Amino acid sequence: MLIDSEKLIILDRDGVINEDLFGYVTSKDEFKPIKGSLEAIANLTQAGFLIAIATNQACINKEIINEAKLNEVHNYMMGLVEEKGGKINFIAFCPHLPEENCDCRKPEVGLLNKIEKQFECSLRGSFFIGDKESDILCAEKFGCIPILVQTGYGAKTFNSNSYSPETKCFKNLFLAVNYILNL
Repeated sequence: MLIDSEKLIILDRDGVINEDLFGYVTSKDEFKPIKGSLEAIANLTQAGFLIAIATNQACINKEIINEAKLNEVHNYMMGLVEEKGGKINFIAFCPHLPEENCDCRKPEVGLLNKIEKQFECSLRGSFFIGDKESDILCAEKFGCIPILVQTGYGAKTFNSNSYSPETKCFKNLFLAVNYILNL
């Protein structure tokens, strides 16, 4: 699927789309959308953007849940987005533990390579919206435009020494998307 990379947005999941449990979302019952996040994705979809998710999910290799259960959570999330008129086009996830030193766990860029391969495009210059330092670092390493949201770990990231004032920061995904749509 060859696309224009300027029309592809990368989102982190936990803390950006749904409330971060500061543990793991292991079932659809635990998936609680952040206010305005589903509408934000719908607004992007209706403006012609494709949405890719890049999410670390070490809960798989920790054997807290299996890939089938993770897919149930993702299918539930995609259904909620579709009810609002939006669409998530692709989800790339890393199942590895930090100590496995894989190339896909953010801040490494393997998930972005996977998204590029899926869409047959370069992600350089695409927006990447996240709440963690690892999201921002991954975006910067890959040549994406990082945007920080203050939901989830975002407030902590905003106040960290690694946060760069050049990185745009918004209260939530809805406001970050409004900024993108008004460029």
